[in-house]
Amino acid sequence: MPDIVISEFIDAAPVAALREKYDVLSDETLWDKPAELKAALTDAVAIIVRNRTQVTAEVIEAAPRLRAVGRLGVGLDNIDLAACRARNIAVLPATGGNAVSVAEYVLCASMLLLRGTAFFGSQRLANGEWPRAEMSQGQEISGKVLGLIGFGSIGQSTGELARNAGFVTLAYDDFVPADSPAWAQTEHVSLDDLLARSDVVSLHCPLTDDTRGLIGEREINSMKPGAILINTARGGIVSEAAVAAALRSGHLAGAALDVFETEPIDKDSAAAFKGLANVILTPHIAGVTREANIRISAVTVENVLKVLNNNETP
Repeated sequence: MPDIVISEFIDAAPVAALREKYDVLSDETLWDKPAELKAALTDAVAIIVRNRTQVTAEVIEAAPRLRAVGRLGVGLDNIDLAACRARNIAVLPATGGNAVSVAEYVLCASMLLLRGTAFFGSQRLANGEWPRAEMSQGQEISGKVLGLIGFGSIGQSTGELARNAGFVTLAYDDFVPADSPAWAQTEHVSLDDLLARSDVVSLHCPLTDDTRGLIGEREINSMKPGAILINTARGGIVSEAAVAAALRSGHLAGAALDVFETEPIDKDSAAAFKGLANVILTPHIAGVTREANIRISAVTVENVLKVLNNNETP
């Protein structure tokens, strides 16, 4: 039986380092085979996952020798943290590993959506149309306000990149100390203030009991008319139905959703966005680039090896 189980995709090079000392089972389909996953963990001392593997109390119970859960990313809502604490199992997120990728996604989506139809009408030109007046109504990002809900490592990286492009940044986060240097160029505001003042609102907070349903119909209606909403955090924080309704009414000028309450997205949720030209939908890949995968894989394997070799938490 393997010492280390990897249940989702990972860069190959760090896995080779693991195999120098440990028996490793790497199968990126295991996340969808809970019975096989539990069977593989019988003798495992570590498991490495992304966001699709559900590391439940039942899964942890099936792994009596488990000492480390390596997370290829930062969100921990798919891991039973209480069960891990009860067993003194180290939970090891790859903090900061995909921050650049997420920040670039947010900036790119902001630029595209602020320009409106400018980048979404290629097929019309291919059909022989010339909608110049209609497609030249976009906005510049210079001087626009970007509101960041969540101001951890990813939110801060997003803010820095956005300011370099011309945005002014606001952020709502009650967990970053008021005297933190992170606030040097970003105004610390309440959620209501952020929603009322921002031209673009971008979410970077974890999914918890406190953040579930954080942005619903009331909050979206309190945003500026013509604002843009971007969610690269977690599904369940934002009401997808409320976003779709606000896009159809014109209250929101655009939205980019990379995460959904049900993943893969179900047909009913997807149907709400059919026919909309002012929305970008992507399958939870904002933080997944070639470079980010290399960084996250290396950091996660390094974290796991520290625990296994030195019995310490990085």
